[in-house]
Amino acid sequence: MNTITVLDLIAARETAASAALDKLHEQQAKLAAEVAAIESELADLATTRQTLTKILEHEVTASEPAIISEPYQQILAVFTADRGTLRAKDVCCALGIGTEPKDTEGIRAKLKRLVNRRILTETQPGLFALTPERT
Repeated sequence: MNTITVLDLIAARETAASAALDKLHEQQAKLAAEVAAIESELADLATTRQTLTKILEHEVTASEPAIISEPYQQILAVFTADRGTLRAKDVCCALGIGTEPKDTEGIRAKLKRLVNRRILTETQPGLFALTPERT
C-alpha cells in the first residue's frame, strides 16, 4: 500500500467522522431546545400551582358562613349538632325543595363545595356533617 492511498483513506474517514459529529451536534442542539422548553413549562406549572395554592388557602381561611352566599347559608342552617350526618336528599327535604335527581344533585354539588372549603365533612360517601370545630 502506498502513502497516497493511506492518506486518501484517512481523509475519507475524517470526512465521515466530521459529518457524523455535525449530525450529533444538530441532534444535541435540538434536544437542548426541547429540554429548555420542558423545563420552562415545568417552572410555569410550579408557579401556577403555588399561586393557586395560596389563593385557595386564603379562600378556605376566609370562607366563614357569614360571607357565604344565601343558598349556602340556608344549607348550613340545616346542619346542627343534634342532626348528625345528612344526605343530599335530607337537605332537600329540610329546605322544602324537590327531591328529584336534578334537585339532589344540585345540593350535593354545593355540599361537596362546602367540604372543599372545610366547612362540612363527608364522613362516608354521600353523608355530610359539620366539621368538628363548627359543631
